[in-house]
Amino acid sequence: MQVVAKVKELQALADCERAAGRRIALVPTMGALHAGHISLIEEARKYADVVWVSIFVNPTQFNDPKDYNAYPDTLEDDSGKCEAAGVDAIFVPTPGELYPEGAQTWVEVTELARPLCGAARPGHFNGVTSVVSKLFLAAKPHVAVFGEKDFQQLAVIRRMTRDLCFDVDIVGAATAREPDGLAMSSRNVHLDAEARRQARALVGALDAAEQAVGEGVVDTSQLLAVVKEELTKAPRASIDYAEIRNPETLELAPAHLEGPALLALALYFEPASDRPDSPRVRLIDNRVLTPGGADSADSVTRRSQS
Repeated sequence: MQVVAKVKELQALADCERAAGRRIALVPTMGALHAGHISLIEEARKYADVVWVSIFVNPTQFNDPKDYNAYPDTLEDDSGKCEAAGVDAIFVPTPGELYPEGAQTWVEVTELARPLCGAARPGHFNGVTSVVSKLFLAAKPHVAVFGEKDFQQLAVIRRMTRDLCFDVDIVGAATAREPDGLAMSSRNVHLDAEARRQARALVGALDAAEQAVGEGVVDTSQLLAVVKEELTKAPRASIDYAEIRNPETLELAPAHLEGPALLALALYFEPASDRPDSPRVRLIDNRVLTPGGADSADSVTRRSQS
């Protein structure tokens, strides 16, 4: 497995692979790799001859410098996991390599980045789109794979890719989950035992909403009431957002669902009283709800990939 730290070196490697007729898949990450990331690597292998993983903790997508400084540095462990997963190369640039001194160029997606995580974290998606643009220009991939757990991020990157005419196919990979259904996340390790138990309320709320839709409930206020009732099973958490939106435009869903709708959730878990110095943990999850007779969630995903 090759380890590359410089943009020009990665670009030269990409030129060689392309000249040899090999397809390149890129899996962008911020490190702290877990089984969910490995599932993205496995998905990427379906679309390409070589798979590259970028490991870069992007400072421009953090709203709080403390969160950035506290982000785990697990490069040695991450490298071992990538090698075991059959990754062909990892890209490990420094912040100065991707943001040279005096950098003043940014990539912004406007409307899709406003609601949900964008409302709670101003400027976050500008950091995401700017760094992903740089990664695309460095790695020159044919395909890039992102997880569907970060549904809004995936939508924003697809929009950016279309708008800027990047010659990259964007693939959304299904959310990898723990045995009890909780979405895998590098943040889960910061949950104490009780918060980890309560976090199960996230998937419980998604399940309850899906069941209600299956039983014919299409009133969004009713569905959100069901969701919030389930979330009371996590008293240590506060709701950042619990919203139902159009899965393609991210506009608010109508009062009565007429087609697939995205249920998006974000919770903050406060540290336990005996662990006051532990970080506040923000978890997100989502599900596309499909009323009877509407297009399936899979068809929505296929359309958004086109």
